[in-house]
Amino acid sequence: MDLVTFDLRAQAEAEKTGEFVLGAKETGSHACYMIYGSLKPGEKGRLVKPGVGHEEIILAARGNIEITGTVNGTLRQGSAFHVAGDDECRLENRGSSEAVYIVAGGHSAGGHGHPH
Repeated sequence: MDLVTFDLRAQAEAEKTGEFVLGAKETGSHACYMIYGSLKPGEKGRLVKPGVGHEEIILAARGNIEITGTVNGTLRQGSAFHVAGDDECRLENRGSSEAVYIVAGGHSAGGHGHPH
């Protein structure tokens, strides 16, 4: 079988939100998803809210990202944090160059909030 890859950066650049969700549409699986996103210098307000039955790990892949909401602090490049359910936070890039984040998500034990 040949390796199937997805150019997440190109897909995110094509979206007006600066974000691309790699999920069931591309993989055929509802078990997990991945989001590639970027924040321009000074951009703020990107909401992270997994929703009932979901959990996410957010990684600062490039640059430092300020986190406000259920948790507060600076997510340094190469670091990650966990958020679940209705917890929510906002991402802000206070730096002078583009920041990139990766969100890896999946279903919590015991269910999820949408039908297959």
